[in-house]
Amino acid sequence: MATKMMTLADKLLALREKKTAWEEKLDILKGEIETTEQKLIELMTQTDTQNFTHSGTQFSIRTSTHASARAGMKADLFSALRGEGYGELITETINANTLTAFVKEQREANDGELPDWMSGLVSVYDEKKISMRKSR
Repeated sequence: MATKMMTLADKLLALREKKTAWEEKLDILKGEIETTEQKLIELMTQTDTQNFTHSGTQFSIRTSTHASARAGMKADLFSALRGEGYGELITETINANTLTAFVKEQREANDGELPDWMSGLVSVYDEKKISMRKSR
């Protein structure tokens, strides 16, 4: 039994190390993709090329717009949206990590159970994972 446990522990350690190495390689690859894409956009813009086909693939510049509230201005933005009649755009949310921490506190204060007022309102599951850290 102990031998099987050590074998599985070795395998888990090796797999996590392999995953970390692949994630590092993926980060490098994503950077290379971003750099190459920006260079291609620059060249297509300089040559006024809207799109072209190469190796059976069509390449074209696509523009997407992304917006977010400026730092520290979320409440002001919400107020302005409501004032202009766009309040329906605003939705209340709770961060999943914040809710999880709150649920843990509530369970600890109630002998491992959710308080009655939360029953049926949140879905809770416990997940078992192996924690690993270098020993000293």
